[in-house]
Amino acid sequence: MGETSLRVLVVGASGAVGGAAARQLAGHGAVVALAGRNQGRLEERAQALGGAPWRAFDAYDLDRCAGLARWACTALGGLEAVVVTVGVAGFGPVSEMPIPVSEHLFTVNALAPVTVVRGALEILPAGGAAVVVTGEIVDRPALGMADYAAAKTALATWLGIAGREVRRRGITVTDARLPHLNTGFAERPVVGRAPALRPGADPEESVARLVVAPVLTAHRASVEPRGTAGTV
Repeated sequence: MGETSLRVLVVGASGAVGGAAARQLAGHGAVVALAGRNQGRLEERAQALGGAPWRAFDAYDLDRCAGLARWACTALGGLEAVVVTVGVAGFGPVSEMPIPVSEHLFTVNALAPVTVVRGALEILPAGGAAVVVTGEIVDRPALGMADYAAAKTALATWLGIAGREVRRRGITVTDARLPHLNTGFAERPVVGRAPALRPGADPEESVARLVVAPVLTAHRASVEPRGTAGTV
């Protein structure tokens, strides 16, 4: 069944997780706007979704990150949800992590998502939702991943507090702690080499359950008349 009046910004839409989220949301009837780093891939995915609006950005451009939600709201004629799947991995012992790489990991994995969501919270209506991918690394940090895990944990902490602050406005903030997925993400670190990892989970199933479902649930709750949920 389609979801009416659901307009969603997907940030990180040129990646595997963001691309899957955008495709699945569109399959549920949502209208999506795409933002990501790879312009060519964004164009292809926007075309596949019937000409969805798209915008390229760099995580280091925090002003542009802050303005993505307002851009999407204008492009879509409103905005009910934002999904953020931005992230990059990095591996190595703390004694060998170059300072510029550490800065990169914190910017991409924490500052950029925080800035996107902060901008979105300024304009999301009651019933709106922000779903942000962190990862199981928050719960199970491992040796050789200190900076990567710290950045994701910082993001998770911020999301938890932000969610409590905006709950009174009827906005839901979800920390989507995805498991290790079979997307090749860990094989594309900015530094180091990934340790031996168990086989990755199915990205489509994980994205549907942990990223897309919270958006749809929040939207259904916002459009159902009070007191009718669960009635026959």
